[in-house]
Amino acid sequence: MQVGVYSLQKVLYEGEACEVNCATQAGEITILDHHRPLISILTKGVIKIIDKELKAHYIPVSSGFLEVRGGTEAKFLVEESVIG
Repeated sequence: MQVGVYSLQKVLYEGEACEVNCATQAGEITILDHHRPLISILTKGVIKIIDKELKAHYIPVSSGFLEVRGGTEAKFLVEESVIG
């Protein structure tokens, strides 16, 4: 699936992924290919993206929104969380 993670300042991730895990108001979810359409509010946590080469990418966020479209595209608009 095509995944895009964006803050208001920059692109945090864009590319193909086989799995995305994130924290929503309803709890932690995992998005895979062919996921049903979804719009959700993100809570503080880490978005974990597993790309097609099975490499993990971690993006800490403090809040945001998620939209899954057509089962093959997931877009995130987030406020980055500062680690430290």
